Amino acid sequence: MIVRFFTGLDLKFSWLLNAIAVISSLALVGLMLFLVVARYIFGWSIIGLLELIMLCGMWLYMVGSLIASRKREHLVVDFVQTSIRDRQIRRYHQCFISLITLVITGFFVYLAYRMLAWGLRRPQHTPGLSIPLWIPQSAIMFASVGCALYALRDLIQCVIGYHPEPVIIAEANQQDIR
Repeated sequence: MIVRFFTGLDLKFSWLLNAIAVISSLALVGLMLFLVVARYIFGWSIIGLLELIMLCGMWLYMVGSLIASRKREHLVVDFVQTSIRDRQIRRYHQCFISLITLVITGFFVYLAYRMLAWGLRRPQHTPGLSIPLWIPQSAIMFASVGCALYALRDLIQCVIGYHPEPVIIAEANQQDIR
């Protein structure tokens, strides 16, 4: 029952992440194309356009990192893991890696919180459109909290001995669960 709840919640969250990634990608490409056409064809210099591109880029990069964490496709060095033959030792190794990842992402959450809190206490704005800097900083906070939650998920699954199939395959087989 609880597994179905969290699986459904994860699928809805993945839909939201994918939607944010697509929207920010389209906005980033569209704004960049408009910037190039406006500057080099029409000779216009549009104030604030680079700020919007930066904002879309920040959200795209941070959501992309969260999508990679969700699918367990973030950067890994698996030389040691592939050379371990014993299942139990491999599980201990994976738990250790998950614990280290959780500690590091917890530290990133702390740093992102400090940065966001500082930005809210001493508000700064972009020069062209006066966009508050806490908006792109909130993307970093969003990604750090999400990555920490996925690291916690990986640690819990490792401790209980649950070996999930890859997320891509699991999404295709969700029809079997319902």
